[in-house]
Amino acid sequence: MSTGDRKEHTSARSQKYRDQYLAMDVEERKAFGMWTQAMRAIGVGLSEEEKKERQAQNEYDKDVKDCTQCEKWRNELLQTSPIVRFMSQHLSKSGAPVSQSSMPCIKCEEMRSGGFAEDGTIQLCYNRLFGKGHLETTMAHEMVHAYDQANFALDWYNLDHHACTEIRAASLSGDCRWSQEVMRGNVGFLKHHQTCVKRRAVLSLLSNPSCKSKKHAEAAVNKVFQSCFTDTRPFDEIY
Repeated sequence: MSTGDRKEHTSARSQKYRDQYLAMDVEERKAFGMWTQAMRAIGVGLSEEEKKERQAQNEYDKDVKDCTQCEKWRNELLQTSPIVRFMSQHLSKSGAPVSQSSMPCIKCEEMRSGGFAEDGTIQLCYNRLFGKGHLETTMAHEMVHAYDQANFALDWYNLDHHACTEIRAASLSGDCRWSQEVMRGNVGFLKHHQTCVKRRAVLSLLSNPSCKSKKHAEAAVNKVFQSCFTDTRPFDEIY
């Protein structure tokens, strides 16, 4: 079919649809309009460019929604969560107070729910959260790192130091509660808490530039595990 033939065919088809629309009564046009909107909402009838624009808009809307939810939960947890309030009080006593501004909700490419920067910023990954309880654990985990940095001569590039704070954070924050592990698909009973703490610490060490391999990370964790696991400061015991 030539270009001219295609245009003529399209024009004739459009005229046919217009005639059908004009033949409808008010209720039929209303129903047709609703059906058309529903089809366009799922992408039917959109050009490729329109589909890309729709996808980008949907992603933006989801980002805004998730970030707003993260900020709302964060603000509530700073006021109401026993573990977050406890850690916040001890961080203030240590000269490293935290606030909403030092805990930004950001979008993370990596598969992590949070992070701690050497400048004291606690990053909360709004696109990696399962819920408010998950955010509470994440905040507590990163706050243990903040506490360790404020109270000890912590060198993040020293694998033993990094292993120690990861062991403490995983153990004290609730990160290795049975319910958390079930959500990750890890179920066990015999020394479950210790096993989880070691695994989580090793995973964190793998991102350290000083870590050469998984065996290197495991060796560092095993080396300091006993002393760091039993150090529950500022808690009296494991939360």
